[in-house]
Amino acid sequence: MNHPPPRHHGTTPRRPNIGLSPDWAQPADSAFPRYELKVPYAEAVLRAGGLPFVLPYTDDASCVDAYLERVSGIVVTGGAFDIPPSAYGEEVREGMGPLKEGRTAFEAQLIRGALKRNLPVLGVCGGMQLLCVVLGGTLFQDILREVPGARDHEQKHDRTQPQHPVEVKNGTLLAEAVGHGQLMVNSTHHQAVNKPGTDVVVSALSPDGVVEAIESTAHSFALGVQWHPELMLSTIPVHLGVYKSLVQKAREHRR
Repeated sequence: MNHPPPRHHGTTPRRPNIGLSPDWAQPADSAFPRYELKVPYAEAVLRAGGLPFVLPYTDDASCVDAYLERVSGIVVTGGAFDIPPSAYGEEVREGMGPLKEGRTAFEAQLIRGALKRNLPVLGVCGGMQLLCVVLGGTLFQDILREVPGARDHEQKHDRTQPQHPVEVKNGTLLAEAVGHGQLMVNSTHHQAVNKPGTDVVVSALSPDGVVEAIESTAHSFALGVQWHPELMLSTIPVHLGVYKSLVQKAREHRR
């Protein structure tokens, strides 16, 4: 008589595949460009229970589809560049920074494909800004020039340390991840969300009124945070909750 194999209690759940968008750079001392990804992004996904994969750029829609067939969630990372204002129907104004249009085009296609499949999406810093634009929102092109009374959101000190508090709104995905009320965050951006877009909730604000987190009410998990939670896992461990929430949702779409 055949018996079913014994169940092992307390085993670690299978890790869902999480796609990470890398940055792109052309070093002066190299003939070849490089993909770059800060280690803390991958570490955060690993610590949260996911399995990180870097997704190289492509303008081939079938390749983007293939990526999305193999992952259960995506993280759109940040970087020292801005989103072309044409992406949200505006002209360039004073204060705009450098662009990486190839990267932005790829990440926008990746976000749209993930949202269409209802895959979990986490946008970090510039990734949040692009998520906002994809969802129909607009951006302030430079906070200090366009937001009256705003403070400088580009901290000069160690980014593992906080810069200012944000107020996390109760009843949001973000509150489920890190709790509601005051949360200390780091700050490394000069642009910010202006109009949030269709079916988008602002889930955190800084004291000067700058939008610090957004989430879509039309998808299972589409969250953007303006700070870098992955850089604060040792200093303020509650920030890992952002990545844990992504990974938990990804388990429901596991591939």
